[in-house]
Amino acid sequence: MSETTSTAAPEKVRVRLTVNGTSHDLLVEPRTLLADLLRGDLGLTGTHLGCEQGVCGSCTVLVDGTATRSCLVFAAQLDGATVRTVESLGGVDGSLHPIQRAFHENHGLQCGFCTPGMLMGTCELLERTTEPDPDDVREALGGNLCRCTGYQNIVKSVCAAGRALAAERNGAQV
Repeated sequence: MSETTSTAAPEKVRVRLTVNGTSHDLLVEPRTLLADLLRGDLGLTGTHLGCEQGVCGSCTVLVDGTATRSCLVFAAQLDGATVRTVESLGGVDGSLHPIQRAFHENHGLQCGFCTPGMLMGTCELLERTTEPDPDDVREALGGNLCRCTGYQNIVKSVCAAGRALAAERNGAQV
């Protein structure tokens, strides 16, 4: 009896999703991770891959408004979803989003590897409340690891970003 080995490519799955406001209709292999789709297929390399096991948080994006580890989610699971990556924060003119500005001004970043995940986790938190206390920030970003900053300036940055967003929403000049 002879053994037959299949060399056929896996059947692709159609996925329709909106990423950073742009609609995409894609054919992907069923085991394509969201992180790989974002980085490889869409060229959005701001989403970093660290541990690729969901532990470090570097690949955090927002899926339908919820902070999600993109290395743990198959793209095929997201048909109809809205995804926001770190690239969605800055202005088309290169201007910084208030969250990015606060991290810069308060020294909330050093090497920058964890920063995209921190920014997107912060974005989710500040869409719920613009007045988080330091414990809220620590809870929200507890799954995002940083090996450089010691976290104090990250917490300070998030609180400053919340104040800036609140002022912006109230019509004050930031």
